[in-house]
Amino acid sequence: MSELELYPGLNQPLEFKQFAEREELERDLCARICKLLQAGIENRGEAALVVSGGRTPAGLFQRLSEQPLEWSKVLVTLADERWVDHQHQDSNERSVRSHLLQNCAAAARFLPLVNAETTPHDGQSETELLLSMLPERVDAVILGMGEDGHTASFFPAAPELAQALDPQPASDCVAVTPPEAPWKRMTLTLPRLLASGEIIVHLCGEAKLPVLQQALEDGAIEEMPIRSVLRQKSTPVVIYWAP
Repeated sequence: MSELELYPGLNQPLEFKQFAEREELERDLCARICKLLQAGIENRGEAALVVSGGRTPAGLFQRLSEQPLEWSKVLVTLADERWVDHQHQDSNERSVRSHLLQNCAAAARFLPLVNAETTPHDGQSETELLLSMLPERVDAVILGMGEDGHTASFFPAAPELAQALDPQPASDCVAVTPPEAPWKRMTLTLPRLLASGEIIVHLCGEAKLPVLQQALEDGAIEEMPIRSVLRQKSTPVVIYWAP
């Protein structure tokens, strides 16, 4: 484990954990998440976890699903979601249900971001109501990062980006139209993600390192929205990376 130095745009150093193999990363990160969730259960009688989709966390999800937590006391939701049916191959919910909500973790409660409305803009108020079930502060948020510097569905040049990053948003979630990526999305807002005991940025692959390096340097948040997470000083951030 090593600590990143202060970069021009950052308010504080970041913890950076580098691993030679993804399996080693997943083992260490699984233990970290379980510790955070267990603390929530012991302190409040419940815990909440916000996860991301895609291929990267599948192995981590599988490992988490096998841990003997009191999963019936854990609430799980997504940082963002494509507005597709939950059985669609591009659905983040499908990945969570297939890999995480299995084995011991089958007892966890899940809050989907997608509902029956045709578009995320039409469905936003219903999703917001569902998200009111989350505690004021969740125990952990797991985010990824795209090679364009986006995280969650905070996409550069998205027309709703300013709304998603607003420090005093009107909602815990925002419908997003990515300029290039397929599917309209629903994303938690930046303040909703920051209302967490810890934010974990989970990265895999050599291509992510130069993107991270660029994000840590000076520049506009709108150009690389992951900077909105890296530069804030209200919530601890740790970066996990493996080739």
